[in-house]
Amino acid sequence: MHPIKYLWAARAVVYKMTFGRVGNMTYIGRPIFIEGRKNIYIGNRVRVFPGIRMEAIGNGTIKIGDNTAIEQNVHITSGGGVHIGNDVTIVANVCITNIDHQYENIDKSVLNQGIKVTDTKIGDGCFIGFGAVIQAGTTLGTHCIVGANAVVRGNFPDYSVIVGVPARIVKRYNAKTGQWEK
Repeated sequence: MHPIKYLWAARAVVYKMTFGRVGNMTYIGRPIFIEGRKNIYIGNRVRVFPGIRMEAIGNGTIKIGDNTAIEQNVHITSGGGVHIGNDVTIVANVCITNIDHQYENIDKSVLNQGIKVTDTKIGDGCFIGFGAVIQAGTTLGTHCIVGANAVVRGNFPDYSVIVGVPARIVKRYNAKTGQWEK
């Protein structure tokens, strides 16, 4: 292990006292901001690189499964439930949320209109590409691949390749043929 990661591992040990859970063999790089620590649950063998911003607002929870890798400058915010499965890879500069800001009243600032919360779930084995945005209410099935800079909202079945703005499925794994097909 790189020497700096020993410091990150020590940080994870300290976080065990204030987070809902921090699993064994987990390391956490220096965060930018963390809110609602008691409602953040991190599994075993999770690798979190520097620049993480995690916000469990009010009763919101963030649950991160085992053996998940989160690269630098990732923002995860939850006013309800954000669940990230096991064996997930989240590349740099990704945003994952379950919050939509209300905007209907044109006489008020968006920040003064409240929020709508719809749980977000990322299934086991998913790969979230650089700069992707996973919006409120999204469900990704098992082993979904999200392309770089995709803006994702909706329900996507297992073994889908999802790209674009707005994101759409461009390939699916066919178990009968053993191939990824358009």
